[in-house]
Amino acid sequence: MVNSEIKLCMGSSCFSRGNSDNLQKIQNFIEENSVKWDIKLVGSLCSGECKTGPNITVNGVLYQNVTNDVVDELLNKLIKDEDHV
Repeated sequence: MVNSEIKLCMGSSCFSRGNSDNLQKIQNFIEENSVKWDIKLVGSLCSGECKTGPNITVNGVLYQNVTNDVVDELLNKLIKDEDHV
């Protein structure tokens, strides 16, 4: 079982630039796959990287300019990493 943490910047800039949609996509993924993956989804206050937002941190790694397509890639990477454990 994957034990991962996804942290979304919930600052007004990141949220309005895409993290509102990214949040919904990640929540849907977690609901659909909750039996297979233990993913902790948390929000954070502004990370101070507003120019490069929306920002998401996955297992301590910061991703910037995160679009819905990037969210798909990140979630697929989590699945792939679990398959190789």
